[in-house]
Amino acid sequence: MNSTNISRSQKLLDISQRFRQSKSDSPLSNDLSNPQLHQSGNFQRPNRSAVLICLFEEQDDIYVILTKRSSKLTTYSGHVSLPGGRTEEGDTDDIRTALREAEEEIGLDPALVDVVAVFEPFITKENVTVVPVLGILWNKQAFNPVPNTEEVESIFYAPFEMFLKDENRRQEEREFQGDKYLLHYFDFITNSKVYVIWALTAGILMSTASLVYQRPPDFEPRMPKFWKKSYSRF
Repeated sequence: MNSTNISRSQKLLDISQRFRQSKSDSPLSNDLSNPQLHQSGNFQRPNRSAVLICLFEEQDDIYVILTKRSSKLTTYSGHVSLPGGRTEEGDTDDIRTALREAEEEIGLDPALVDVVAVFEPFITKENVTVVPVLGILWNKQAFNPVPNTEEVESIFYAPFEMFLKDENRRQEEREFQGDKYLLHYFDFITNSKVYVIWALTAGILMSTASLVYQRPPDFEPRMPKFWKKSYSRF
């Protein structure tokens, strides 16, 4: 292995080691750190989902795997999203949910993903709990993307740090129950296709990227307060 490859792999190694060391006291660690919640019968609950933030390194940059939802779906059709979905019977924790859904949606073998963190849930307007799971894909070449056409129209990769930059970003002020917040839209072009990453997916990516890169965004996030059980750290 040459020095360039070692340098590239070191970025993901540093991320992995940092999150493993701080797992117990991470500011966004979720309530599943409580072992009682892993016991049989305690994990299943209505309106709970998990999404996989899967990172890999390519050309000296860190990328995240994203999907465009199928137009056949009845909810959020055509939206950009992270691989993931609802908790199902047999899921023992949020990690299992996220990995199972990623395999079903994009053909990502769970054995290829090294999960390094589970973050504090986001709560949608519909009162759905969405748990972000951070994983690392060490061997990108071993991943053969196979979209489930019933759920996924396309799979693409975006530079992870773009969610902290003010480039190709726009915003819209909205209000919910007296809370004025900003909705962020990130425009991304790849393979001659234009993707718009916004709403909850953008919020999760902004929050996680801030933790991974250990810095705030270059813009005012002002995310909805209802997304969190407590106020956002931003």
